[in-house]
Amino acid sequence: MPKMKSNSGAKKRFKLTGTGRVKRKKAFASHILTKKSPKTKRGLRKSTLVNAADEKRAKRMIGG
Repeated sequence: MPKMKSNSGAKKRFKLTGTGRVKRKKAFASHILTKKSPKTKRGLRKSTLVNAADEKRAKRMIGG
């Protein structure tokens, strides 16, 4: 049977942490930033973890 292919879009968006959780960047940080407050933009810089409900699917996509 051939090898499973990982999702190349997901490979660029997710990283595995040392403990095996899945890290992701926050949305809404790329454009139309003038109307967003500095506090909001500062919060969008930080990465966060993928929700527990989606973690299994994300791991399967990145092949981890």
